[in-house]
Amino acid sequence: MTPGLRKFALSIHLTASVGWIGAVIAYLALGITAMTSQDSQTLRAAWFSMQLIGWDVIVPLAVTSLVTGIIMSLGTAWGLFRHYWVLFSLVLTIFAVVVLLQHMQDVNYYAAIAIGTPAATTGGLRGELLHASLGLLVLLVIQVLNIYKPRGMTAYGWRKQQEQRAGRTASGAAVGEGS
Repeated sequence: MTPGLRKFALSIHLTASVGWIGAVIAYLALGITAMTSQDSQTLRAAWFSMQLIGWDVIVPLAVTSLVTGIIMSLGTAWGLFRHYWVLFSLVLTIFAVVVLLQHMQDVNYYAAIAIGTPAATTGGLRGELLHASLGLLVLLVIQVLNIYKPRGMTAYGWRKQQEQRAGRTASGAAVGEGS
């Protein structure tokens, strides 16, 4: 990957990833507002907004983060399967996206009930807050892994590193022999 293309891909990846975290925080704020309000209009508006933010903001950012993360790992020296932190980030991101997509069906259900009934209740919000809080925790763990990049190579990474060293040694010996 050329440096310009790498920077462009990294910019998109960082924007989507940090945006995903921010959108989840906004989603949590709506859930907390709905839980603490006694007004059915506020509750209905919160469910409608949570559904809207979920499908129109969180899901696209999550998918973009996953796709650009894969592109970044394949296009850089970090590789997709060479370092444990990249592999853990990938697995956690896939897990988060799959859970998110499945959970959005529940959001659709509760939003339809809240929007369709004049006296909406807080049913489903406790689970919603727990789900979003755990999702935020997973995203923060991924972010920390990507910032600190803990040491540790996978068996595949070690093998690739040894192959590269052997290739450099062999090409260096061949150059030295011809002198």
